[in-house]
Amino acid sequence: VDLNSLLYKYEIDLAETIDREFGGSLVFPDGSVETSSEWYSRAVTRKNLVNRFLWDPDRGMFFDYDVKRSKRLEYVSATILYPLWAGLASPEQARALVERALPLLEMPGGVSASTEESRGPIAPDRPQRQWDYPYGWAPHQVMVWRGLKSYGFTKEAERLAYKWLFTITSNAVNYNGTVTEKYDVVRRTHGVFAEYGNVGTKFAYITREGFGWTNASYQVGLRFLGPELRASLDRLVMPESLFSTRR
Repeated sequence: VDLNSLLYKYEIDLAETIDREFGGSLVFPDGSVETSSEWYSRAVTRKNLVNRFLWDPDRGMFFDYDVKRSKRLEYVSATILYPLWAGLASPEQARALVERALPLLEMPGGVSASTEESRGPIAPDRPQRQWDYPYGWAPHQVMVWRGLKSYGFTKEAERLAYKWLFTITSNAVNYNGTVTEKYDVVRRTHGVFAEYGNVGTKFAYITREGFGWTNASYQVGLRFLGPELRASLDRLVMPESLFSTRR
């Protein structure tokens, strides 16, 4: 789902750029030509195939497709929301994702990389992985916020942005300004012990700059908050005190 969403977005971006900057036809020095219509056509073809193979109308979600077994997988991860960011989903699909997928992935501290059910039990032969429940990553948060807003789900985007910024802020306040690579969005903590742990949690590795994409997500997230929510964030008001829906 994520790969095809990204490629669809690239195809649309290229088509729009050729239209806007080159009048619909880009001529290369060797004489070859790329037209916007060709890139739009590729995007339409991809979208049709995504809807055919990846969209599950019964569950209201996009899922990865196992080509070898000719069946959709049922692993619920944050990447099933990528079609919102890419503009690939129809309005009806977007609403279904908000109603069906978002409640499964929304946690107290933001969007989880996957659901606990999809991750399955942790065992010696199935260790905890970092791109999985209960961890949240900045790129996922930003893509989900922007995707939701682009389809008119402004309140949902605002709520998720506040949860993520609250997680970052509260950890920074309580742990000497620490801003880390990822967070446990269920417990709202920087304490992550999967694989190599969490960059920025050991004292020797704390940088004054924070962590790149987490810093960026904070700046982006602030744009989703109005004055009242920004003031609440300054006071570290718990999300549960502000939002009655979702967990």
